[in-house]
Amino acid sequence: MSDEMIIELCSPTLAGIKTGNLFSCDCEDPGRLLNEVRRYNSIFGKKGICMLILSIKNKRALIYLFRPDRLKKDLADTEAAAILRSRGYQEEKIGRQIHTLKERLSQSDDFPHEIGLFLSYPPGDVRCFIEQKARNYQLVGCWKAYGNVEEAKRKFDQYKKCKASYVRQFAGGMSLCDLAV
Repeated sequence: MSDEMIIELCSPTLAGIKTGNLFSCDCEDPGRLLNEVRRYNSIFGKKGICMLILSIKNKRALIYLFRPDRLKKDLADTEAAAILRSRGYQEEKIGRQIHTLKERLSQSDDFPHEIGLFLSYPPGDVRCFIEQKARNYQLVGCWKAYGNVEEAKRKFDQYKKCKASYVRQFAGGMSLCDLAV
């Protein structure tokens, strides 16, 4: 895992315009990866950002970079909470919800569809994705949009511009710590 990888894959979360991002990376040595995550958390902690290892399978790790305060708000949304309850999430504390997500990831090779709620996807789109089995969407970008297509387009464009700006600033010498707001 590198600073460049985090900039490339997580800039909207670093910028504070998205709750979380997921990415995978090589994991030959889980202990070394855990030390890297700890190092990044020491950088990000002051910025309200947390990094977690969600799973390790076949020498690949799934990493979640997120803003706990935003996640708490996102998952408290009435529709999001109802989706989580219907998917077996018993607790409303984000630590328990993340734990349940990790369990669901470990039990299957497929992503649990509610994962979009942890990534700032609109709850209505997550619900439709689940109910319509990923069909009948109106737009594809960071997620499959079923509802407010214009808002989804705006978000997709915002994330794309953010990434380009962060990559450019990082290449120009700004540090990862400076770019995390």
